[in-house]
Formats: sequence, C-alpha cells, structure tokens
Amino acid sequence: MNWLSAFLNSSIGKKLLMALTGLFLCTFLLVHMTGNLQLFKDDGGYAFNTYTVFMTTSPLIKTISYGLYFIILFHAVWGISIGLANKKARPVSYQVPGGNASSKWASRNMGILGTLILAFIVLHMSGFWAKYKFGELPYKQYMRNMVTNEMSSDTVNAQLSSKLGTTMETFKTSEMGGMYEVTLVKDMYGTVKMAFQEWWIVLLYLIGMAAISFHLIHGFKSAFQTLGVHHSKYNNLINFIGVGIFGILIPIVFAAMPLYFFLT
Repeated sequence: MNWLSAFLNSSIGKKLLMALTGLFLCTFLLVHMTGNLQLFKDDGGYAFNTYTVFMTTSPLIKTISYGLYFIILFHAVWGISIGLANKKARPVSYQVPGGNASSKWASRNMGILGTLILAFIVLHMSGFWAKYKFGELPYKQYMRNMVTNEMSSDTVNAQLSSKLGTTMETFKTSEMGGMYEVTLVKDMYGTVKMAFQEWWIVLLYLIGMAAISFHLIHGFKSAFQTLGVHHSKYNNLINFIGVGIFGILIPIVFAAMPLYFFLT
C-alpha cells in the first residue's frame, strides 16, 4: 500500500482526488437544483415540503448524505492543502506576463473561491438543514379533495405543532361533506420563504452563487484535463457543459430562488 500512499500524496494524486470529488459534487449540485425547483410550484409549498421529508427520511438518501458531507469537507480541506503547498513552493508571485499574470482570475483564486463556498455551505446548513433536523418548525396542513383533486392549505396552530412528533402525517377524513386526504408536514417551505425576505440573506446567497459560478467555470474543465480527457473532439462539449450549464445556468437558477421570494 506504500505505492498508493505515495501516489495520493504526489502532485498528480492530489489533483486526481480533487478532480473526482469535484465532479461528484457537480452531480450533487445538479440533483439538488432539480429538487429545489419545487419551490417555484404554486401549491402552497406542498411539493417542496413533501420532497424535503423524502430527502431527510429515506435510508438510501441519508446514507448518501453522510458520504456527501465527508466529500465536501475533504474537497475543501484537500484544496486548501494543495493551495498552501503551491504557495510554499512558489512564495514569490510571477512578475512577468506569461506566468501568473496571464492566467485567468478564477484559476488563480480557486482557494479563495473554495473558502467562500465552504462558508456559504455552513451558512446554508445552519440556516435550513439544522433548523429542520433539530429545531422546532411549524407544521402546515394540506387538504386534497379526493374527487376534484383541489388542494387547500393552512398553517397548523402552535399547540398542535408542538404535539406532532413526525415530519409528516397523512390520513383521510370525510369532513365538510366530502372525502379529503389530509397531510400534516413540517413547513420548510415557509421557513425558506421567511428567510428570503431578509435582504442581507439574499445578498449572501447571491455572493455564494457568484463564487460557485467562477469556481465551476475553471474547476469543471480542469477536472477533465486532470483525468486526461483533453482532445479537440470533446473540448467544446466539456467547455459548454462546464461554462454554460454548471458555471452559468445552475448558479442562476439557485440565485433565482431567493430573488423569487424577496421580490414577490
């Protein structure tokens, strides 16, 4: 195993781990964005609230999440260690064009961007994930008419909310002369909506998305170069996916979420 340890501690080995973990996090970002699109549904938060329950109670998703947390921390710490090693190896910056001065801004500041992203993730997790898992969120009641499929919603009073011990409860009732499916669920949608009424939280999210954008514009292409996928046949496609989708489209969609609630 000495050869493996030596390889992983080499410059190439470190870059390879950064590339693989980075591409995995790109996949997660795409999945996370797709799920969060439920926020835009005009259903009083039903789709997003039930989606949140699935993402926090599914044994498979929970297992993947633990691996995800580790990879996020590993990618961040490993990236910082690489940046410090590069700084130590070259304590004096290039002073002539053709060296550091000619490289793109994002490639020269990946460490700074990564640190900003890590700080954003901590803010995001403490503001939403931690509240959902360990805080006392209010519940919301959804009543779906089982004949017409019409949906109505209402906030559950605080006394009942304090008695509910699960993230979601569903039952059927024949109140009001019809058959209804009633869903009582933790109102994460309301928590998100309330948080994004604050301009400073919205601003921090926009800064975080800008950091992710610049980080991915350079990092996505760099990861494929590290993996040896660098050919004129594929470069245009890789650049399009890295810049157009991960560097621009996905950050814009994420940024649209806080702006949507703040402006409406």
